[in-house]
Amino acid sequence: MLNEIKEASDYLKRHGLVAPEVGVILGTGLGNLFVQEIENAIEINYNSIPHFPVSTVEFHKGRLIYGDVAGKKVMAMQGRFHYYEGYNLQQITLPVRVMKVLGVQQLLISNAAGNMNLKWKKGDMMLIDDHINLLPDNPLRGPNYEKLGPRFPDMSQPYAQALNKKLIAIAKKQKVVLRKGVYVGVMGPNLETRAEYRFLHRIGADAVGMSTVPEVIVANHMGLPCCAISVLTDDCDPDNLKPANINEIIAIAGKTEKKLTRLYVALIGQL
Repeated sequence: MLNEIKEASDYLKRHGLVAPEVGVILGTGLGNLFVQEIENAIEINYNSIPHFPVSTVEFHKGRLIYGDVAGKKVMAMQGRFHYYEGYNLQQITLPVRVMKVLGVQQLLISNAAGNMNLKWKKGDMMLIDDHINLLPDNPLRGPNYEKLGPRFPDMSQPYAQALNKKLIAIAKKQKVVLRKGVYVGVMGPNLETRAEYRFLHRIGADAVGMSTVPEVIVANHMGLPCCAISVLTDDCDPDNLKPANINEIIAIAGKTEKKLTRLYVALIGQL
């Protein structure tokens, strides 16, 4: 793993990605407007970076974009990787490790998620305050490299409270509704049954998705403060469950993307 991180990092340095300050991971349907905010952009396809997986999901572009946002050097992933694509969790989280090694000091994450809180509605945004990991593996399984982080990293505050407080204040100033709740990460790629939605909500989750948790675990392992926002793209009411429509999910993510982009650009300006 250490050699893979070094080779990927060295490649990116040779191609102009020098001293990024902020890392951004853009989720399903959320990878268009933010990248338009990046000035002096350098774009690199994942398939040219040593050891990087390749996005196989059609609405994940599969590019790394580096440039300036609100006076900061930003390194953004336009598209991410998922366990259901067949990658292991070490592969999925390699970009987070590379970001940290290159110099990233804060990590901003977004995703599209199913809404299980019946007080909320699709199209809302949820600031992740905590998560439940139901993926069948862990990115830290196997030998631990003390150079990267401790064997048993603490997860009492996986999402940096300082970043969350800033986002809550920014949302209030922008008059944007920003819920706060618990995200549960599952394997996918199928969506959940009615009984599974009931179970997930009863164990304490407000939203469900197929990403984010591995990246957050690795960020905490490496001492990289992070925050994450879910765009709630479909209602998961087990008593009134309708068939999922992926095109509608992408469309709702797209409608909310403008608000999410404003929040993250403002946050970057305060870092």
